Amino acid sequence: MALQRVTIGFVNGTESLGVRLEDDALDGLLRAVAGGEWHDLTVDDGTIRLNLGQVVYVRTARDEHKVGFGSAS
Repeated sequence: MALQRVTIGFVNGTESLGVRLEDDALDGLLRAVAGGEWHDLTVDDGTIRLNLGQVVYVRTARDEHKVGFGSAS
């Protein structure tokens, strides 16, 4: 399973957290953000407990194009 680069931004605007997540973990995080409670995020070197009420954004490279040219519509 491929790891996705994810950046999580917080309310204070001065800090963000960069992690690499498997698709299942990323999907779980995105579902949990909607609830706004606490979420345990398992990463390659341990577990991070996030207060999702303080999360402003979750940026992922999942849908970005890495190589080649896109078609214009």
